[in-house]
Amino acid sequence: MPQLFSCPARRAALAFVSALAVGALMPSITSAQQPPAGAAAPPAAAPAAVSSSPSVAKNGRVFEMRTYYCHPGRLEALNKRFREHTNRLFVKHGMELVGYWMPIDKPDVLVYVLAYPSRDAATKSWAGFIGDADWKAAKSASETDGPIVLKVESVYMSPTDYSPIK
Repeated sequence: MPQLFSCPARRAALAFVSALAVGALMPSITSAQQPPAGAAAPPAAAPAAVSSSPSVAKNGRVFEMRTYYCHPGRLEALNKRFREHTNRLFVKHGMELVGYWMPIDKPDVLVYVLAYPSRDAATKSWAGFIGDADWKAAKSASETDGPIVLKVESVYMSPTDYSPIK
């Protein structure tokens, strides 16, 4: 285990994932991979990332942590869709890929983090992604054996002034 703590960025990532595992972060539900039936609109625009804490990094990016709960046995279909289509489309629409994880003790779950220059940029990126014909085709093709994603949780976050990643 000592090697896990050898790098400040690894320690920060471990703390972040640990907070996720114990439910310390308060998620709000949104869905881009699996919008509600009949919905084509991107996630609702939320207020800009603002905190009353003086510890929020000045001019920091906005991060979004998304947790996907798959229908049983469909996680590999989701991984394939990300690998072959979604990541490329995220980049096309200005989303920075930070990392992807699969919780050890939670089957059929994928957690990932994206970064944006601002909350407004995130809203614009999601609108472009949701409306992209290539996304619609990839989603439809990947779900010929049934729906993949059961639920999506999304949390927007601002880095602290002492965070190794901003």
